[in-house]
Amino acid sequence: MAKSVKVVSKEKAVILFSGDSGDGIQLAGTLFADTAAHYGNDLITFPDFPAEIRAPQGTVGGVSGFQIHFGKTGIDSPGDYADVLVAMNPAAIKANADRVKPTATIIYDSDNFTARNIEKASYTGDPFAGEKLGNCNVVAAPVSSMVKEALKESGMDSRTALRTKNMFVLGMVFRLFDRKLDFTENFFDTKFADRPEIAEANKTVLRAGYNYAGTVEALSPVISIPPASLPPGRYRNINGNTATAWGFLAAAEKAGLEIFAGSYPITPATGILEEFAARRDLGVKTFQAEDEIAGICAALGAAFAGSLAVTSTSGPGLALKSEAIGLAVMAELPVVIVNVQRGGPSTGLPTKTEQADLMQALYGRNGESPVVVLAAGSPSGCFHFAYEAARIALEHMTPVILLTDGYLANGSEPWRIPEMKDLPPIRPPFAGKGEMPFMPYGRNSSTLARYWAIPGTGGFEHHVGGLEKTPAGIVSYLPENHELMVRQRADKIAAVREKVADLKVCGRDSGDLLIVGWGGSGGYIVSAVKELQSEGFSVSYANFNYINPLPGNTREVFGRFRKIAVAELNLGQFASWLRSQCSGFRYEQINKVQGLPFRAGEIREKCIEILKSV
Repeated sequence: MAKSVKVVSKEKAVILFSGDSGDGIQLAGTLFADTAAHYGNDLITFPDFPAEIRAPQGTVGGVSGFQIHFGKTGIDSPGDYADVLVAMNPAAIKANADRVKPTATIIYDSDNFTARNIEKASYTGDPFAGEKLGNCNVVAAPVSSMVKEALKESGMDSRTALRTKNMFVLGMVFRLFDRKLDFTENFFDTKFADRPEIAEANKTVLRAGYNYAGTVEALSPVISIPPASLPPGRYRNINGNTATAWGFLAAAEKAGLEIFAGSYPITPATGILEEFAARRDLGVKTFQAEDEIAGICAALGAAFAGSLAVTSTSGPGLALKSEAIGLAVMAELPVVIVNVQRGGPSTGLPTKTEQADLMQALYGRNGESPVVVLAAGSPSGCFHFAYEAARIALEHMTPVILLTDGYLANGSEPWRIPEMKDLPPIRPPFAGKGEMPFMPYGRNSSTLARYWAIPGTGGFEHHVGGLEKTPAGIVSYLPENHELMVRQRADKIAAVREKVADLKVCGRDSGDLLIVGWGGSGGYIVSAVKELQSEGFSVSYANFNYINPLPGNTREVFGRFRKIAVAELNLGQFASWLRSQCSGFRYEQINKVQGLPFRAGEIREKCIEILKSV
């Protein structure tokens, strides 16, 4: 640039891109996040999709959002409030007015703030005055008209040209945060290698937005956020669904098995099936079933045949799979059911996040049919717990339910790619000649798992099915045998506790308050705990990834704190589970059921109330 540019350094920032679902908000956010990760920042993202596929354009119901929290220090959550809001229409202001800081910078497409669009967003006047955003740094940018101007020589029609306007605002944000364009430009060259005119159009508009931002005094000074000090290694930005699929791929390789994924597409779990389908080069077999029941039944067949079997779904699909999960319990077959939780009940909020399927995972079958239940705690953590779910299923010959959620599935963060040699071994209990005569439901003395006999192996012929059997595999209706087998299956799940890692406490080992979370709420709770600790409160935190069975030291940890509060995105399901499994403690509750993750501030305020209560 011709003139000197003032640069200020900050440790972290939150950016929120927002607009209609057709405005390319998710791509703009993803490209900024990928650039930040490539630069070396730590980050966590939160994509927020409309709940309707074709919500009316320009309405609040059709607003799509993508929030990025990035910085040079450890990032625990996507952040509570945005430092920068990019609003492509008035509805984006309406949807996000309470999600920006009082002094935030708001960049908006002034061409889109027409009287008609303002009315669609339910405003009767100036949206910024109506939302009392007068203290914000509001930057009006004629994005649409400038995109047309930038591409007037390209020969593109106006409608096609406007499809690149997300790149104009992305260029503005790149300039504001002192980011180079080359990483994103290389992305266009690769993605549109067979359509170079499209790549060039996007690059032209990206540069136009970058250069325009350099002329806007309100976007000065430039903000510089240095790279984070991350442990050495090879990193990539990864979302939870991709990490989940890759965790299973690693487990199959470690166990020396083929992998079979039988699933029915359902939001927000479809990305797992798509990632599996893209990995034919690794020998993955995928079956897009006609319904949820067919998906899991095909997976059970694959488990019987000796494959690592996986099926993925969301809450309504888990309900449909319940009978087949019971069959897996009875047949004692290793299958992993991934439930990417969303807002319910029924269709509910299909693109929003929730943690309300816990009781369904624990109890949603007929009869005494216990299964192992795990919960991933971060987007990149989905890799580890997918691997762990596969290990437990294979070594203990049991179905395992892995719970993630919409926030984890679509959110992303930097992930240090592990070496296969560093992953723990997986040793399936294959039946061998030493067990002759073969007892289909004879058990390993330590794990209580039955032995896995692959069909077609001479001397190991046996039946599986939904009817109760004796250890010899013979159908039996004897009351005493049924109770024996029911108790053995329950004892087998309880025995998994010996392989479960101890519960870890973040902060002091004892104190006034222990905040308990599970699954994907962990990052927000950590942020709240850090704030409370900095204010002098005696507060610590523990996140549960092993739900059934619970870690063996749970009671000991709880006993070291004066009060316990359970934070979860439901009305208290994990708190109820703890009361049943670890009685003798009083569990305070911090609950939210809005289809949105917690804010750290919400948790902080509730914790202060709990600490002050008698």
